Amino acid sequence: MKTEGSMTTSAAPDDSKKPNISAEQVKKLRERTGAPMMDCKKALQASNGSEDDAEVWLRKQGMSTAAKKASRIASEGSVASYIHAGGKIGVLVEINCESDFVARTDDFKDLIKDVAMHIAASDPKFIRKEDVTPEAYEKEKEIFRAQAAATGKPANVVEKIVEGKMSKFYEEVCLLDQPFVKEPGISIQQLIASKIGKLGENIFVRRFARFKVGDVGETIAITKPQEQKPE
Repeated sequence: MKTEGSMTTSAAPDDSKKPNISAEQVKKLRERTGAPMMDCKKALQASNGSEDDAEVWLRKQGMSTAAKKASRIASEGSVASYIHAGGKIGVLVEINCESDFVARTDDFKDLIKDVAMHIAASDPKFIRKEDVTPEAYEKEKEIFRAQAAATGKPANVVEKIVEGKMSKFYEEVCLLDQPFVKEPGISIQQLIASKIGKLGENIFVRRFARFKVGDVGETIAITKPQEQKPE
């Protein structure tokens, strides 16, 4: 027989198990990542107060949010230019979002400037993995094979060298897979995902052009159309 006061409260959350997160910790993570305050607090709680782990948690959440919003129509946005090395390298890039309001925010403007600067520095040839043609893939493979063969190594070693280089192929030539030049610990895709998580809209790179004085030709990349629909 239950006595007075013996009722259990097992359904109630055990707040004692949650780490004590200070406002200063939340503020520091907010300044470090730009994520909303409540998201920063959740990240720190989920990471037992570790700022590094909380940043990883936020990035994962951003990628998840980006995946959910990827099919939404994004017909607004902006075009930015970047001129580097005393006028020797120039980039034009178009990044799309869902509303003109977001396109005019400082976060979006900073993103498009960062991506333009990155393109100037890293010289990607495509936007996404899906944009790489089989012909381009095989051509690059043959270049790697010729370079490896020129070392005089045995054929089996040459093939292992080629396999190793091709495993990094997309990271070298696809904009979204490249490490961000200002923060090599994240990719351009993760950089964009963090903005999607913060701004709440689908954001993606539509196209870019890169010119370098003295180069024969230029790099012009346009992403294949993605199936988009209103939410």
